[in-house]
Amino acid sequence: MDTLPDSRHITARLHLARPGFTLDVDLRLPGRGVTALFGPSGCGKTTCLRAIAGLERPQPGKVVVNGEVWQDDAAQVWRPTHQRSLGYVFQEASLFDHLTVGGNITYGLQRTPAAERKVALDQAVALLGIGGLMDRRPAALSGGERQRVAIARALATSPRLLLMDEPLSALDPGRKAEVLPYLDNLHRNLDIPVLYVSHAIDEVARLAHHMVLIDAGRVRADGRTEDLITRLDLPLAHGDAAATVIEGTVTRHDAHDHVTTVVFQGGELLLVSPAARTPGDRIRLRLQARDVSLALEAPAGTSILNVLPATVAAVAQDSPGQWMVALDMGGVRVLARITQRSATALGIAPGQPVLAQIKGIAVVN
Repeated sequence: MDTLPDSRHITARLHLARPGFTLDVDLRLPGRGVTALFGPSGCGKTTCLRAIAGLERPQPGKVVVNGEVWQDDAAQVWRPTHQRSLGYVFQEASLFDHLTVGGNITYGLQRTPAAERKVALDQAVALLGIGGLMDRRPAALSGGERQRVAIARALATSPRLLLMDEPLSALDPGRKAEVLPYLDNLHRNLDIPVLYVSHAIDEVARLAHHMVLIDAGRVRADGRTEDLITRLDLPLAHGDAAATVIEGTVTRHDAHDHVTTVVFQGGELLLVSPAARTPGDRIRLRLQARDVSLALEAPAGTSILNVLPATVAAVAQDSPGQWMVALDMGGVRVLARITQRSATALGIAPGQPVLAQIKGIAVVN
């Protein structure tokens, strides 16, 4: 768990009973960066956000954002939504059609007294790459552009907390890929904590450093994203979407072959990267378990770019005929999904040294 001082944490103790469903969570989350609320549809993710925003009133409840108390039933404190310094981005952009892009963003800015403005209008516009759209009406924007404008409008209020409820779910894969880099950019450049609701693990793996797994209105697990998605006792580490998150530093980029070299705690990874990378840049990579194979000896004459030493940390059945193997790679946990036949042939067991083979085209930023 994050060890930041109390003033840099978000406390959310929420009890909300509805017919056939009860939300009952007690969270203490990092007060900076992106925290994802993840789980299946109907598990309570959006209800959590609405309760934190004051759109639903949990009883009992307590919400404290980096030292600012929004609700504390024990102390008889309740701030309605309009008195909570928050920005809220929904699945649909919900822009004002009669206003230009600039007018929509200025509307958000006008909600905040000048003395409390911490995010400059031009900063929000630049971070989201919408400078060339300011005179357009929402009807003339693509879905991805509309969502970027909606995010800029929320940021213009200089919120102490940004809530994002499935902001990319209404977009097709192309538009989603368009918006993701801008969301990456935001948390690197703004000191505003984000609570991000999603049921898409690829979004969570890319954006969130902290994660809450919610199931049927209760917290099943809570911790660093890279830890939770590789725990074999949780469903995230099983199935076709099982993956590993690796953080590293770019050391070089070969513009001819479009290959980037990234150093991380467990060694060196080569990946295909059409875009130029700058040495020294921090990078967050995702590696699916199905793209990792195992060997006992170094292969010869292979097209595989990455062959890294590792130790088997744990093994669990993934599905009939398939095993999920958790590897320790220099302190980084990496998942490999292999067939039961291969596991038996290689004698895979905890403590065994192996070589993890990873295609360069399988490593995704």
